[in-house]
Amino acid sequence: MCLILFAWRAHARHDLIVAANRDEFYERPASAAGFWPDQPQLLAGRDLSAQGTWMGVTRGGRFAAITNFRNPAERNPAAPSRGHLVSSFLIDEREPAVWLEAIAPQAQVYNGFSLLVGNRRSLCFFSNRNGAITTLEPGIHGLSNHLLDTPWPKVEKGKAQLAKLIQKPFDAQAYLNLLADREPASEPQLPDTGVGPELERRLSSIRIAGDGYGTRCSSVLRISTDASVEFWERSYASDASTTGTVNYEFMLAGG
Repeated sequence: MCLILFAWRAHARHDLIVAANRDEFYERPASAAGFWPDQPQLLAGRDLSAQGTWMGVTRGGRFAAITNFRNPAERNPAAPSRGHLVSSFLIDEREPAVWLEAIAPQAQVYNGFSLLVGNRRSLCFFSNRNGAITTLEPGIHGLSNHLLDTPWPKVEKGKAQLAKLIQKPFDAQAYLNLLADREPASEPQLPDTGVGPELERRLSSIRIAGDGYGTRCSSVLRISTDASVEFWERSYASDASTTGTVNYEFMLAGG
């Protein structure tokens, strides 16, 4: 994922609302979101190269999502896939902070990442680029290719729009529209992550289109206090056209 906007316990009827875009090279194969045949409690898209995922939820209410930490100078092509961190948490049973404490000592073997893991009781953030495990307080947050709530233009813009949307009755299409914004940030607002100003500007929009790399899918997740779950995913081709939309609704086990 390259942008994750989320409201954690910021609404009286919804524990968690997530609106996220996954940015990736179009040539990297992936399957659309669905319940995995080998892990039938797990709902997520799947990276068919390494068999991990970028964001998922389970019938028991576990949630996880990851973004890459952008620093081209530090990239190790031999590092293991970060997508396994997401799927590993989702199929585990430990509390989020306990699971993070267990994996933290080995976190440096991966390329840079920022990770969200949670269940119905808590939501935690961890990055192997600052090493701190944070249990989040209720509120509206944003994560791109840096640390949580780093004020990049797309993060600030997305959080402001999310704050407005959660005041209205939940409408997945409105969140998908938020994620479809392709307007780049102005040059003075751009961060410097080592990729050059032209690419920096192209990567600054909420949704990135074309040229071999871009937003592959937009995902919207709602987990409500009544244990109902709604999950939407819209996929895109390299020409920015929509290739499909999937929708799942279910009740959490034990809810």
